[in-house]
Amino acid sequence: MLDVNGTSSTLRLDPRVTLLDALRERLAVTGPKKGCDRGQCGACTVHVDGRPVLACLTLAASVRREVTTVEGVGRGGGLHPVQQAFIDQDAFQCGFCTSGQIMSAIACARDRGIRSDDEIREFMSGNICRCGAYSSITAAVRQAKGGGV
Repeated sequence: MLDVNGTSSTLRLDPRVTLLDALRERLAVTGPKKGCDRGQCGACTVHVDGRPVLACLTLAASVRREVTTVEGVGRGGGLHPVQQAFIDQDAFQCGFCTSGQIMSAIACARDRGIRSDDEIREFMSGNICRCGAYSSITAAVRQAKGGGV
């Protein structure tokens, strides 16, 4: 049983299948991206029970809690404040890393111990943006934190 974005699905999976492959190939949830497939780029970041995890390094069979992907973070059919901040701050270019960046940014914005831009950058350092939108991503997280996410 896998609970993703509020929907439960029963899947028969090989125990070696990663959460990323189960999401993309079996459930057609395409927000998390397969970038490096080694846990180095962060494009596959999802939340398991509210905490960011790298789906490419997580075995689907080990997940016993709610999985949330970028498709499931909106509120009442609208955008999550972090998604809106990414739009407002133009925090994406090609968009490939954006879903993973947003999932990490949501966790960062919720962390009340993080206050400075340096701390935001450190928290977000596991997510790589090949286009170099880092200053805009930091500004988006700062905006979301100011909004009380």
